[in-house]
Amino acid sequence: MSTSSTPASGRRLRLNVGHDSWDLIWSHVHRVLVVNLGMAVTNLPLLLALAAEHQPWRYPVFFGLLSLGAGPSLAAVFAYLRRTADDERAPVADLFRGYRRLFTRALLGWTPFVLLIAVAATDLAALWGSALGSALAPLLSVVILLALSSGVVAMAGLAEDPAVTRRTLLAACYASVRRWPLALLNLGLLGVSLALVNQAPLLGLAVVPGCALFVVWRDCGAMLESVRGGGAQRGGKKIILSRP
Repeated sequence: MSTSSTPASGRRLRLNVGHDSWDLIWSHVHRVLVVNLGMAVTNLPLLLALAAEHQPWRYPVFFGLLSLGAGPSLAAVFAYLRRTADDERAPVADLFRGYRRLFTRALLGWTPFVLLIAVAATDLAALWGSALGSALAPLLSVVILLALSSGVVAMAGLAEDPAVTRRTLLAACYASVRRWPLALLNLGLLGVSLALVNQAPLLGLAVVPGCALFVVWRDCGAMLESVRGGGAQRGGKKIILSRP
């Protein structure tokens, strides 16, 4: 008796991705690479100083001055991400043009938050280990986190409306308090990004900042939108904090 067996024919798995999907993927890759390049170039002095000194907290004034440049960089990146909403493959020159255009106003809006963080961090370090420090440590930590989140939100607001006013800064603070879960999410993403870049500088700078800042930008937009929509009630009148 002879038995014949028929070979089982299987189908080869093929990755069938349409043109629109590939275009969306490459547009996202282009956006991430441009943001990473912009962050690396505009913060080059800070990155070189961090690479040379592994204990930056020993030189707070020097690194504090270098950190002032992070505000204009964030404003330029957020303005570029806003530009990609209309043109998904906006050229890299748009980011650097935005950096030059927003530099002075972003620096003026970012500096008060950096000074507040510096004062609170100095007080926290001076009072550390004392009875008064144990009582004030939670408050000072909240002030540092609130100032950092408000600074990032203010830079996102500046990218939407290039005018720095007192109400713009207050709106950023109010949005950080009102939408504190998003504020903590943004700070967590930025903290993880900094840690990854510190561990693997080349790979981290090539991948991480663009992805994280895109999420932060969207979160900041939602936070500011809630302030614009809700405002504040005082004496029966609605006050829109984000408008001058």
